[in-house]
Amino acid sequence: MRVLAFDTSTDKLALALHTPQGAWARVLAGGAQASVLLLPQVQALLQDAGLCHADLDAIAFGCGPGAFTGLRTSCAVAQGLGLGLGLPLLPLDSLLIVAEDARWQAGLEDDAEVAVAMDARMDEVYAGRYRWQGGRWQALQAPALYALDALAQAWQGVHWDALAGSALAAFGPRLALPATGLRVVHEDDRAAALLRLALAAARAGEGVDAAAALPLYLRDRVALTTREREAARLAAGAT
Repeated sequence: MRVLAFDTSTDKLALALHTPQGAWARVLAGGAQASVLLLPQVQALLQDAGLCHADLDAIAFGCGPGAFTGLRTSCAVAQGLGLGLGLPLLPLDSLLIVAEDARWQAGLEDDAEVAVAMDARMDEVYAGRYRWQGGRWQALQAPALYALDALAQAWQGVHWDALAGSALAAFGPRLALPATGLRVVHEDDRAAALLRLALAAARAGEGVDAAAALPLYLRDRVALTTREREAARLAAGAT
């Protein structure tokens, strides 16, 4: 199968391509640059493999959770390509990309559990838990948004084989989670992990119509409106 995969849910831009002749992958600086870089990098990756868009069989993308603009960028590009090419889309849990990278780094065997905690800014964390069993992933706890103390309470007494994610470095000892299993602080190869998940999803026939491939937003709002800020200012002045 010829499968293209990309993810812009973090400050990294991960792209990968699988063909019968081999695999191509790259990880670049993303963040605010992702909306400008994604389509040119997709084109460059296809050129490296000697392919054009019409040669693809499926397109996978990180659907979230993650940065709002990054998710919109990834989803919009995937939908545009899917509609234009008439291809199925494979929405991938962005936290699961981190879990897969940690599993690979740690060499975890069957029936291993990986917890993921990603920095969501604003003293909050995107977190989920997964089990690797029978050569595939199972979600034990779907991605959700937590305050630091709420996550510590939710995971109190929980055991895992590995804990991974950017929240480990971002919050340090403030992330008071159980001291169990390995801690995988840094990702090794996000693009390779992304591609392994994309291929598994494609082989399992998990493709959906482009119109149904939506981003996973866990935070509805990231800022107050002008009116709300003014009301808060006036309230503060009255106390």
